[in-house]
Amino acid sequence: MDALKVFGELSYVREEDVASIPILQSQPGYVLYSPLADSPMPPSVVVLFVNANQTLILSEATQQVENQNPPAMGRPACAVIPQVMNTGRAALSLGCCGARAYLDVLTDSVAIFAIPGAKLEAYAQRIEALSRANAVLSRFHQIRRRDIGAGRTPTIKDSLAALEL
Repeated sequence: MDALKVFGELSYVREEDVASIPILQSQPGYVLYSPLADSPMPPSVVVLFVNANQTLILSEATQQVENQNPPAMGRPACAVIPQVMNTGRAALSLGCCGARAYLDVLTDSVAIFAIPGAKLEAYAQRIEALSRANAVLSRFHQIRRRDIGAGRTPTIKDSLAALEL
């Protein structure tokens, strides 16, 4: 409550904001944090520290796995966990100043993406496919940009043919 009072005095968290901050709907008997590969049990939530390019792939995966765009959350960063646990849907946290102060991995170019553990396999499949597709499409667009920059007017077929070289 002391922290919320200070946050309120700074106009960082207004009284009307508090109700919209996700909290766990039920209290777990225990909480276990571990690297995914070392987890002794199936995860409830998988937390990823990602850059913008990875966020693109994860957002595309969310559209395909969940038929929605993931919400982008600000403060507090830790609220991404109850958001995902309560909804069973992925969410992006841009990371609050507190999380950035305590987590060295959370630099200015890193965000937090959390996915529900129950959908991990579906996400892994889509991430793999989308990563491959984005690599090919990135090369396609680089070829087109190069050609257009050189004054050429390639058709899509021309660019696809150049991609196969």
